[in-house]
Amino acid sequence: MFNFASKLLINYRIIDLKQCYIRCIQTLPSSNSASISKDQQSLTVSYLTNLCGLSLQKAVSATKYVKIERTEKPDLVLQLLRAHGFTKSQITSLISKHPSIILADSEKTLKPKIQFLDSLGVAKSDIPKILCTDVQILLSSLKNRILPTIDYLRGILETDEKVVCALKRCPRALRHGTDTMVSNVGTLRAHGVPEPNIRSLFILEPKTLLLRVDLFNQVVQEVKEMGFEPANKSFIYALRSMSVMSRSHWQRKKEVLMSFGWSESEFLLAFKLQPFFMLTSEKKMKVLMEFFLTKLSLEPSDIVKCPNLFLVSLEKRIIPRCAALELLMSKGLIDKNVSFIWELNMSKKQFEKRFITCFKQDSPELIKAYGILGSNP
Repeated sequence: MFNFASKLLINYRIIDLKQCYIRCIQTLPSSNSASISKDQQSLTVSYLTNLCGLSLQKAVSATKYVKIERTEKPDLVLQLLRAHGFTKSQITSLISKHPSIILADSEKTLKPKIQFLDSLGVAKSDIPKILCTDVQILLSSLKNRILPTIDYLRGILETDEKVVCALKRCPRALRHGTDTMVSNVGTLRAHGVPEPNIRSLFILEPKTLLLRVDLFNQVVQEVKEMGFEPANKSFIYALRSMSVMSRSHWQRKKEVLMSFGWSESEFLLAFKLQPFFMLTSEKKMKVLMEFFLTKLSLEPSDIVKCPNLFLVSLEKRIIPRCAALELLMSKGLIDKNVSFIWELNMSKKQFEKRFITCFKQDSPELIKAYGILGSNP
């Protein structure tokens, strides 16, 4: 009995081993298929590096998503892009962001989008820029996504020229869909924002109207609480400034200014005078405030009155003008009590008429102090 049981057990083990072996053999790739796969990867990497300009690292990474078996289709894609003005670097950028573009149907998928942008009035040189900024446009449905978006924008902006202007600022709007925009525009109308101001916001910063609906409503409410009137254009300027950055980023910038002595009410006054000044980077805010307070001996409240100064260049405007004013004061040609803050805030034409043109004959070194005449904004 024991011997019979032992033989039976051995036979079962042999059968199990045979079945396991057969299954393993069946699941292992043949040497031929492995060779084909390796050749495809080699062709893909070679094509992406040599013809599309990708780095070796990016090309190898792209093989996870793209397998070029034949070059006919990729060749047609490259021919199409080159024919429509894409430079080598733009093609590289396009394929790097979305490698599967190289295997798209050039006639049915890609060409109609490019032709549509051309028919809309987008400059030929701008079409590659728009598509490189948002590659997904090329893969979006022309009928179900792009055309309905354009029709909606035409209804708001009235002319294709303004539609093109908005799209150049925010290409993503072209394939984002209209649901969010419709809701956010409805919110503006409900708060009494005039139609011309809504159009201005679309052209100024379309991205604002793509903000998530609940967040957009929150920003609108905050702007109103700051004292901005929806009927005034300053309302959309404030809305734009607040909507393009996170609350934490906004708070950090505000804290930078308050660290130099601004009060809450002074910050609010500056923001009301020039809502765009909060688009200045934290780094530039610090540099400018240090220059104004230490180099020019201004008071924090002085800068509150001229927040436009955060939007100009320290190197191209502020320093050259200060150099010119200091030279004129040292020669007694202007009052030593001149207010730097207002002179820095003048337009280029006003400043040069008042302080450069009328004194350059008596003070040749003025031109050197001011810098190359005509270069200062």
